[in-house]
Amino acid sequence: MTGFALGVDQEEWCGQLRALAAERLRPLAEKGEPGRVNRPLLAALGELGLLERVFASGALELCLLRESLAYGCTEAETALALQGLGAYPVLRAGNEEQRERWLPEVRAGRAVAAFALSEPGAGSDAAALALAATADPAVEPAAGGGWRLSGEKCWISNAPEADFYTVFARTGEGPGAKGVSAFLVPADRPGLSGAALDMLSPHPIGSLTFDDVPVGPRDLLGEPGRGFRVAMDTLNLFRPSVGAFAVGMARAALDATLAYTADRTAFGGTLSDLQAVAHRVAEMATRTEAARLLVYAAAGAYDRGAGDVPRRAAMAKLLATETAQYVVDHAVQLHGAVALQRGHLLEHLYREVRAPRIYEGASEVQRTIIAKELYAGVVAR
Repeated sequence: MTGFALGVDQEEWCGQLRALAAERLRPLAEKGEPGRVNRPLLAALGELGLLERVFASGALELCLLRESLAYGCTEAETALALQGLGAYPVLRAGNEEQRERWLPEVRAGRAVAAFALSEPGAGSDAAALALAATADPAVEPAAGGGWRLSGEKCWISNAPEADFYTVFARTGEGPGAKGVSAFLVPADRPGLSGAALDMLSPHPIGSLTFDDVPVGPRDLLGEPGRGFRVAMDTLNLFRPSVGAFAVGMARAALDATLAYTADRTAFGGTLSDLQAVAHRVAEMATRTEAARLLVYAAAGAYDRGAGDVPRRAAMAKLLATETAQYVVDHAVQLHGAVALQRGHLLEHLYREVRAPRIYEGASEVQRTIIAKELYAGVVAR
């Protein structure tokens, strides 16, 4: 990528992905049940090699993948992204046994992963986690003992149907984020239960209850007390690609609006002849392009190993998700009542577009991160 312009091969790949999403994946998504894991859709993502690309690609390619799938099938995009979010901590911090057991199954779409960070009292303030990991010498005594997890997680995508969870719990090595450890917890572990939550978003979200769930040293992802870094490393990669998801939705809404307003007759001409409409569409297109470029810039910074990734990632997610909300809302307005019919593309996008402004750090959290990074630079000088 030079000057934020995609190469011919990249543009062709994105076009192929958009077509694949619409023609191959959309029919599978439509057969799924809202709020439930769509395992046939996951299997198709595995067969097509798309789940493999999540783990084998850099941040830019991940963004292109998510944007293109979102344009043609938001359910496929979300299913793919949740696999990456749940399993990336295993790839980055897991031991050889964990990687060999789970990553091939995730890549094939046979095992469902989930990222279990949020709690009823610790959503945006992730460092305030309360899930307790209490030391217990009776758990894996040959390895020096383990822990028992007690507490709750909430707003967990793919719960309670996931096959394993990357869980962040307080082991107490230090205050705040310094006392959090990460664990890989299989869904069949004794004491672990969950319940589905009835949410606006069509993908599965649930709560988890940990009742003295045993975990040992072999379940750790990385080192004790270093789990918060595992979580933040994961979010720094996936936050720009949440922006890419949002851009994909915005582009789909924009293209639908262009086609509709160019064809719809009103007041002696087409809607596009009306300056108010044309200017609104121009604003939608400009904001979408700006968000897209910022997403690419953040992804490029991540791939280069730049030191300002947290700020760039936060900016990309903030602008892209807020822009997508704006574009989809105005697309609905310009379409009128037809866009509110169940099954219409914009009705679907209107429901999908709201959640990304909250998950993986709400817009207010992104602004806090940006400001903190900016002022840190001023203090450093």
